[in-house]
Parts: sequence; structure tokens; C-alpha cells
Amino acid sequence: MKKNIISLGGDLASGKGTVSKILMEKLNYGIYRNGEYARQLAKELGIDITGFNQYVKEHPEIDRQIEKSAAEYAKNHDNFIIDARLGWYAVPESFKVYLKVDIDVAAKRAFEDQKRKETEQFETVEEQKQDMIKRFNLENERYWNLYKVHKEDLTNYDLIIDTTNKTPEQVAEQIEQQYIKWQKEQTKEER
Repeated sequence: MKKNIISLGGDLASGKGTVSKILMEKLNYGIYRNGEYARQLAKELGIDITGFNQYVKEHPEIDRQIEKSAAEYAKNHDNFIIDARLGWYAVPESFKVYLKVDIDVAAKRAFEDQKRKETEQFETVEEQKQDMIKRFNLENERYWNLYKVHKEDLTNYDLIIDTTNKTPEQVAEQIEQQYIKWQKEQTKEER
């Protein structure tokens, strides 16, 4: 049975964090973020986020714990947004959204994002870009080995949006409109 949950996944620096905040306010929903948990663990270990991806590859129990936490949260909560790469996998009854972005735009966004500086320190946008490509590949390999899924397989999602040339507000508006349609379809199916 579908739940009133939006799982928001996507490319690195595609706008998931900003869009989820906008949706949270518009819908009066809560939020669950796997990424914050992962970044906190990386900080505690004293490694950058890419190093953490490599560390988790050697410690799959941590990855499973991170993904399982979203599914566990969804068992007892409704009306919230999951900001997580595998949110669609952890909570398949959610409205599943994937945000795409051009890698050059993503690298520039990430490089200029002050919140990332604690776990990502690069001298140039090109260094940021190369690290993002490395992270993308590490995540894909890890998710395939652990779960036999590809996060960028667009058949897993109810809605795909390219955020390259859109504002976060435009993206949030599009998600909200499609989510409302999805909820109405759900109500018809339950009758």
C-alpha cells in the first residue's frame, strides 16, 4: 500500500537537500536524511565523504544499517520526505523521485556549497568534478554488490526531473503537482 512519503534521490548536487526543505515547508512534512547520517559518520572517522564511501565498501554492515534506518523510520511515520540515494529501494511504497543534473553544473554547485567544506575540500571545480565521478562509481559498485540495484536506473522512479536549468522552487513545484496526482490515483485504487 502506498504511503504519504516522498523519496527523493538523484545525482550528486542535483538539489535534493534544498528541494526537500522547500517541500517540507510546503507540505508541512517531516524529513529523514541518510546523507546527514553518513556525513556525520565520516566526520567522526576523520575522513572525507569519498573516503567514507571506500570505508563503507569494506564495512557493508554500515551501509545496510544506513539503508535499514530509512525503512524502519517509514514503518512508524507518514507524511515525510526521505532524502536518500536509495530511499526508493528502502521504502518502495513511497512516491519515488529522481533528480538529474549535468555533471559540470553539479560540480560547480558542490564546489560553492559551504556546508560541504567540512567533508569535501578541493582547490578547483575540476577536482570537485573528478571526486564526484569517483563517488558516483563507488556508490554504484557498492549498491550493486550489496543490493543488486542501480540508483540511476530510471525505471525505479515515478518522476524524473532534470534540475540543471531549474530553480529549486520550480523543481519543488513540479514534484508537489505530480505527488498530488499520485495521491489521487492511490485513493481511486483503494476504492
